[in-house]
Amino acid sequence: MGKTIKALGKKLNQLKTWLLKLLLICFQVSLFFIIIYRIVPVFITPLPIVRIFDQAFGEDPIRLKKDWERIEDLGQNIALATITSEDPKFFKHYGFDFEQIYESIQKSLQKGKRPRGASTITQQTAKNLFFTPTRSYIRKIAEVYITVALEVLWTKKRIIEVYLNIIEMGNGVYGAEAAAQFHFKKPAIKLTKQEAAAIVACYPNPRRWTASKPTRFITKKQSLIVRYMYKLGPLPWSKKPTTEKKKTK
Repeated sequence: MGKTIKALGKKLNQLKTWLLKLLLICFQVSLFFIIIYRIVPVFITPLPIVRIFDQAFGEDPIRLKKDWERIEDLGQNIALATITSEDPKFFKHYGFDFEQIYESIQKSLQKGKRPRGASTITQQTAKNLFFTPTRSYIRKIAEVYITVALEVLWTKKRIIEVYLNIIEMGNGVYGAEAAAQFHFKKPAIKLTKQEAAAIVACYPNPRRWTASKPTRFITKKQSLIVRYMYKLGPLPWSKKPTTEKKKTK
Protein backbone atom coordinates (compact mmCIF):
# COMPACT_ATOMS: atom_id res chain seq x y z
CA MET A 1 0.00 0.00 0.00
CA GLY A 2 2.81 2.37 0.96
CA LYS A 3 4.67 1.65 -2.28
CA THR A 4 1.51 2.32 -4.29
CA ILE A 5 1.02 5.73 -2.64
CA LYS A 6 4.68 6.62 -3.22
CA ALA A 7 4.41 5.59 -6.87
CA LEU A 8 1.24 7.64 -7.29
CA GLY A 9 2.91 10.65 -5.64
CA LYS A 10 5.88 10.29 -7.98
CA LYS A 11 3.57 10.19 -11.02
CA LEU A 12 1.72 13.29 -9.83
CA ASN A 13 5.01 15.16 -9.34
CA GLN A 14 6.09 14.15 -12.85
CA LEU A 15 2.74 15.36 -14.22
CA LYS A 16 3.09 18.65 -12.33
CA THR A 17 6.60 19.14 -13.71
CA TRP A 18 5.40 18.35 -17.25
CA LEU A 19 2.51 20.81 -16.97
CA LEU A 20 4.80 23.57 -15.68
CA LYS A 21 7.19 22.97 -18.58
CA LEU A 22 4.26 23.07 -21.02
CA LEU A 23 3.01 26.35 -19.54
CA LEU A 24 6.52 27.82 -19.77
CA ILE A 25 6.80 26.80 -23.44
CA CYS A 26 3.36 28.27 -24.22
CA PHE A 27 4.35 31.50 -22.48
CA GLN A 28 7.63 31.75 -24.40
CA VAL A 29 6.04 30.95 -27.77
CA SER A 30 3.17 33.41 -27.30
CA LEU A 31 5.56 36.14 -26.13
CA PHE A 32 7.75 35.51 -29.17
CA PHE A 33 4.81 35.97 -31.56
CA ILE A 34 3.54 39.04 -29.69
CA ILE A 35 6.95 40.67 -30.12
CA ILE A 36 7.15 39.62 -33.79
CA TYR A 37 3.60 40.80 -34.53
CA ARG A 38 4.49 44.20 -33.13
CA ILE A 39 6.19 44.80 -36.47
CA VAL A 40 5.29 41.98 -38.87
CA PRO A 41 1.83 41.79 -40.50
CA VAL A 42 -0.45 39.02 -39.18
CA PHE A 43 -1.35 37.00 -42.26
CA ILE A 44 -3.15 34.09 -40.60
CA THR A 45 -5.02 33.48 -37.35
CA PRO A 46 -6.86 30.42 -35.96
CA LEU A 47 -10.40 31.58 -36.86
CA PRO A 48 -10.05 31.53 -40.69
CA ILE A 49 -8.61 28.01 -40.47
CA VAL A 50 -11.60 26.86 -38.41
CA ARG A 51 -14.01 28.53 -40.83
CA ILE A 52 -12.36 26.91 -43.87
CA PHE A 53 -12.80 23.47 -42.31
CA ASP A 54 -16.44 24.30 -41.52
CA GLN A 55 -17.01 25.42 -45.11
CA ALA A 56 -15.20 22.40 -46.55
CA PHE A 57 -17.45 19.96 -44.69
CA GLY A 58 -20.57 22.13 -44.79
CA GLU A 59 -22.88 23.63 -47.39
CA ASP A 60 -21.18 27.03 -47.73
CA PRO A 61 -18.57 27.50 -50.48
CA ILE A 62 -14.97 27.91 -49.35
CA ARG A 63 -14.15 31.61 -49.18
CA LEU A 64 -11.13 33.44 -47.76
CA LYS A 65 -10.82 37.14 -48.45
CA LYS A 66 -8.09 38.86 -46.48
CA ASP A 67 -5.91 41.86 -47.32
CA TRP A 68 -3.44 43.37 -44.89
CA GLU A 69 -3.23 47.17 -44.95
CA ARG A 70 -1.45 49.74 -42.78
CA ILE A 71 -3.73 51.74 -40.48
CA GLU A 72 -3.00 54.85 -42.56
CA ASP A 73 -4.24 53.06 -45.69
CA LEU A 74 -7.47 51.94 -44.03
CA GLY A 75 -8.62 55.49 -43.48
CA GLN A 76 -10.06 57.22 -40.43
CA ASN A 77 -13.72 56.32 -40.90
CA ILE A 78 -13.46 52.56 -40.31
CA ALA A 79 -11.17 53.07 -37.30
CA LEU A 80 -13.36 55.77 -35.75
CA ALA A 81 -16.52 53.74 -36.34
CA THR A 82 -14.93 50.66 -34.77
CA ILE A 83 -13.72 52.46 -31.65
CA THR A 84 -17.04 54.31 -31.29
CA SER A 85 -19.05 51.09 -31.43
CA GLU A 86 -16.77 48.54 -29.80
CA ASP A 87 -14.66 50.42 -27.27
CA PRO A 88 -15.23 54.19 -26.76
CA LYS A 89 -12.68 54.25 -23.91
CA PHE A 90 -9.99 52.56 -26.01
CA PHE A 91 -7.46 55.37 -25.58
CA LYS A 92 -8.15 55.73 -21.85
CA HIS A 93 -7.96 52.19 -20.46
CA TYR A 94 -5.08 49.71 -20.22
CA GLY A 95 -6.76 46.71 -21.81
CA PHE A 96 -9.76 46.29 -19.52
CA ASP A 97 -12.81 48.49 -19.07
CA PHE A 98 -13.65 47.59 -15.47
CA GLU A 99 -16.66 49.90 -15.36
CA GLN A 100 -18.16 48.12 -18.37
CA ILE A 101 -17.31 44.72 -16.89
CA TYR A 102 -19.08 45.65 -13.66
CA GLU A 103 -22.18 46.87 -15.53
CA SER A 104 -22.21 43.68 -17.63
CA ILE A 105 -22.07 41.50 -14.50
CA GLN A 106 -24.83 43.54 -12.85
CA LYS A 107 -27.13 43.16 -15.86
CA SER A 108 -26.39 39.46 -16.17
CA LEU A 109 -27.20 38.88 -12.49
CA GLN A 110 -30.48 40.74 -12.88
CA LYS A 111 -31.45 38.73 -15.96
CA GLY A 112 -29.87 35.48 -14.77
CA LYS A 113 -27.68 35.17 -17.85
CA ARG A 114 -23.97 34.86 -18.59
CA PRO A 115 -22.07 38.23 -18.69
CA ARG A 116 -21.55 39.51 -22.24
CA GLY A 117 -20.42 42.56 -24.19
CA ALA A 118 -17.65 43.88 -21.94
CA SER A 119 -14.59 43.00 -24.05
CA THR A 120 -12.33 45.85 -25.12
CA ILE A 121 -10.68 46.05 -28.53
CA THR A 122 -7.42 44.86 -26.93
CA GLN A 123 -9.18 41.81 -25.47
CA GLN A 124 -10.83 41.06 -28.81
CA THR A 125 -7.47 41.40 -30.56
CA ALA A 126 -5.94 38.93 -28.10
CA LYS A 127 -8.80 36.50 -28.68
CA ASN A 128 -8.69 36.70 -32.47
CA LEU A 129 -4.90 36.61 -32.61
CA PHE A 130 -4.34 33.31 -30.82
CA PHE A 131 -7.61 31.50 -30.07
CA THR A 132 -10.53 29.74 -31.74
CA PRO A 133 -14.16 30.67 -30.93
CA THR A 134 -14.35 27.86 -28.36
CA ARG A 135 -15.06 29.27 -24.89
CA SER A 136 -13.47 28.02 -21.68
CA TYR A 137 -12.17 29.44 -18.41
CA ILE A 138 -8.63 28.38 -19.33
CA ARG A 139 -8.86 30.42 -22.54
CA LYS A 140 -10.20 33.40 -20.59
CA ILE A 141 -7.20 33.28 -18.24
CA ALA A 142 -4.84 33.09 -21.23
CA GLU A 143 -6.66 36.03 -22.85
CA VAL A 144 -5.97 38.15 -19.76
CA TYR A 145 -2.24 37.47 -20.06
CA ILE A 146 -2.24 38.20 -23.83
CA THR A 147 -4.24 41.40 -23.30
CA VAL A 148 -1.78 42.69 -20.70
CA ALA A 149 1.16 41.77 -22.94
CA LEU A 150 -0.37 43.62 -25.91
CA GLU A 151 -0.96 46.76 -23.86
CA VAL A 152 2.61 46.66 -22.52
CA LEU A 153 4.47 45.75 -25.72
CA TRP A 154 2.30 47.33 -28.42
CA THR A 155 1.06 50.84 -29.03
CA LYS A 156 -2.65 51.65 -29.24
CA LYS A 157 -2.11 52.35 -32.93
CA ARG A 158 -0.71 48.86 -33.48
CA ILE A 159 -3.52 47.21 -31.52
CA ILE A 160 -6.27 48.82 -33.60
CA GLU A 161 -4.27 48.21 -36.80
CA VAL A 162 -4.02 44.47 -36.13
CA TYR A 163 -7.63 44.31 -34.95
CA LEU A 164 -8.92 45.91 -38.16
CA ASN A 165 -6.87 43.49 -40.25
CA ILE A 166 -7.80 40.18 -38.58
CA ILE A 167 -11.37 40.51 -37.33
CA GLU A 168 -14.10 38.55 -39.10
CA MET A 169 -16.28 40.95 -41.13
CA GLY A 170 -18.35 38.52 -43.16
CA ASN A 171 -18.59 34.87 -44.18
CA GLY A 172 -14.99 34.18 -45.18
CA VAL A 173 -14.14 37.90 -45.09
CA TYR A 174 -11.42 39.12 -42.70
CA GLY A 175 -10.17 42.64 -42.17
CA ALA A 176 -11.47 46.08 -43.08
CA GLU A 177 -9.90 46.20 -46.55
CA ALA A 178 -11.44 42.89 -47.62
CA ALA A 179 -14.78 43.93 -46.11
CA ALA A 180 -14.79 47.26 -47.97
CA GLN A 181 -14.02 45.52 -51.25
CA PHE A 182 -16.56 42.75 -50.62
CA HIS A 183 -19.49 44.94 -49.48
CA PHE A 184 -18.93 48.24 -51.30
CA LYS A 185 -16.44 47.47 -54.11
CA LYS A 186 -13.97 50.11 -52.95
CA PRO A 187 -10.83 50.34 -50.75
CA ALA A 188 -11.34 50.95 -47.03
CA ILE A 189 -9.71 54.37 -47.20
CA LYS A 190 -12.57 55.54 -49.47
CA LEU A 191 -15.39 54.34 -47.22
CA THR A 192 -17.85 57.04 -46.19
CA LYS A 193 -18.83 57.35 -42.52
CA GLN A 194 -22.13 55.64 -43.29
CA GLU A 195 -20.46 52.71 -45.09
CA ALA A 196 -17.85 52.25 -42.35
CA ALA A 197 -20.57 52.36 -39.70
CA ALA A 198 -22.61 49.77 -41.61
CA ILE A 199 -19.67 47.34 -41.60
CA VAL A 200 -19.01 47.93 -37.91
CA ALA A 201 -22.70 47.55 -37.02
CA CYS A 202 -22.47 43.93 -38.24
CA TYR A 203 -19.49 43.03 -35.99
CA PRO A 204 -21.42 41.00 -33.38
CA ASN A 205 -22.50 38.51 -36.05
CA PRO A 206 -20.97 39.35 -39.46
CA ARG A 207 -22.04 36.02 -40.96
CA ARG A 208 -25.68 36.76 -40.18
CA TRP A 209 -25.86 40.44 -41.15
CA THR A 210 -24.60 42.13 -44.32
CA ALA A 211 -23.38 45.73 -44.47
CA SER A 212 -24.45 46.22 -48.09
CA LYS A 213 -27.98 44.95 -47.33
CA PRO A 214 -28.65 46.15 -43.78
CA THR A 215 -31.71 45.16 -41.79
CA ARG A 216 -33.73 47.72 -39.84
CA PHE A 217 -31.73 46.84 -36.72
CA ILE A 218 -28.38 47.35 -38.49
CA THR A 219 -29.55 50.63 -40.04
CA LYS A 220 -30.56 51.96 -36.62
CA LYS A 221 -27.23 50.92 -35.11
CA GLN A 222 -25.39 52.42 -38.08
CA SER A 223 -27.08 55.79 -37.50
CA LEU A 224 -26.08 55.78 -33.82
CA ILE A 225 -22.44 55.02 -34.68
CA VAL A 226 -22.29 57.85 -37.24
CA ARG A 227 -23.90 60.24 -34.76
CA TYR A 228 -21.25 59.62 -32.08
CA MET A 229 -18.15 59.20 -34.27
CA TYR A 230 -17.41 62.91 -34.15
CA LYS A 231 -16.92 62.79 -30.37
CA LEU A 232 -13.67 60.85 -30.78
CA GLY A 233 -12.31 63.50 -33.12
CA PRO A 234 -9.28 62.78 -35.32
CA LEU A 235 -7.13 59.78 -34.43
CA PRO A 236 -3.98 60.63 -32.40
CA TRP A 237 -1.65 59.46 -35.17
CA SER A 238 -3.46 61.20 -38.03
CA LYS A 239 -1.51 63.87 -39.83
CA LYS A 240 -2.55 67.36 -38.91
CA PRO A 241 -2.80 69.74 -41.83
CA THR A 242 -0.12 72.38 -41.79
CA THR A 243 -1.06 75.94 -42.52
CA GLU A 244 1.37 78.18 -44.30
CA LYS A 245 1.25 81.91 -44.07
CA LYS A 246 0.81 83.58 -47.37
CA LYS A 247 3.59 85.95 -48.20
CA THR A 248 2.50 89.42 -49.02
CA LYS A 249 4.36 91.35 -51.59
